[in-house]
Amino acid sequence: MVKRSYQLLELAQHLDAVLVGDPKHEISALATLQNANAHSLGFIANPAYKKYLTSTQAGALLIHPDLQDEFSGNKLVTTNPYIAYARASALFSSAPVPTVGIHPTAVVGENCVIASDVSIGANAVIGDAVILAEGVVIGPGCYIGDDSLIGKNTRLAANVSIYHGITIGENCILHSGCVIGADGFGFAPQAEGWLKIHQLGGVVIGNNVEIGACTCIDRGALDDTWIADGVIIDNQVQIAHNVRIGKNTAIAGHSAIAGSTTIGANCTISGAVAIVGHISLTDKVHITARSLVSASISEAGSYSSGTPLAQTKDWRKNAARFRQLDSLATRLIKLERK
Repeated sequence: MVKRSYQLLELAQHLDAVLVGDPKHEISALATLQNANAHSLGFIANPAYKKYLTSTQAGALLIHPDLQDEFSGNKLVTTNPYIAYARASALFSSAPVPTVGIHPTAVVGENCVIASDVSIGANAVIGDAVILAEGVVIGPGCYIGDDSLIGKNTRLAANVSIYHGITIGENCILHSGCVIGADGFGFAPQAEGWLKIHQLGGVVIGNNVEIGACTCIDRGALDDTWIADGVIIDNQVQIAHNVRIGKNTAIAGHSAIAGSTTIGANCTISGAVAIVGHISLTDKVHITARSLVSASISEAGSYSSGTPLAQTKDWRKNAARFRQLDSLATRLIKLERK
């Protein structure tokens, strides 16, 4: 691992921040306010952490102008400390640099088009007629099915599975264990049991998409499943066949989206949300955690469902009353009519 160290003046210039303090002070790591030392760069983006400003040992802080007077040490003043922190994290990343070339244990099919600077890791399997553009990284143990295309500078971590006929755009990141293009859950009932409906579509993923570990995106039944530019998807998310997700939408872990649902742009889907099939969500819809979305949403805004946590004895009383709501409503209507 290469050790990285930057003077505060360098960081200020890189992050477009205003430097207050010693321009030559060396920073070699990012850290929380609680755990920072004299050579750490900390940040404060949430006012809840103001209580640590007087005790932190950070060598410098990324800090908003409104808070800068509350910290006496070196500081990089910026109107968006969280964005500055995100940009700084790239400077201190310890991710290994991939080796250009094809590992001797990798298997590459026929009629592939592979750019000269591609990295293909140990035991990876590349099918026939696969296109890997410039800067693509295929981690150890990955499988890329026939006729798939992966765009420039996209990275697959170890053990990613890409089925046949899949298109992935540029600058994407796919984390370990995710599966792109498995069959959708399509079966027709008959007297003898379930008859499989073969899934004839593919998956199209745009540019700058990140897909978390063990997430599954199913191929379409006839048309393609479609993930637009800038979408970010957390770990262990299920996206069924023919789902369409708009630009810059974010989906948190353990959520599941049933088939043929359309989600607009700039939406946020919190953790463990379930969305039924064949509905649509407009742009800028925000679904809170553990909600069930059972109908289309045509107006932007925040939506919730489910029962919040309570002590068990209170929850049982409320659950009993919930079962009585229909009869209570009927009685109320009758009273109002009288």
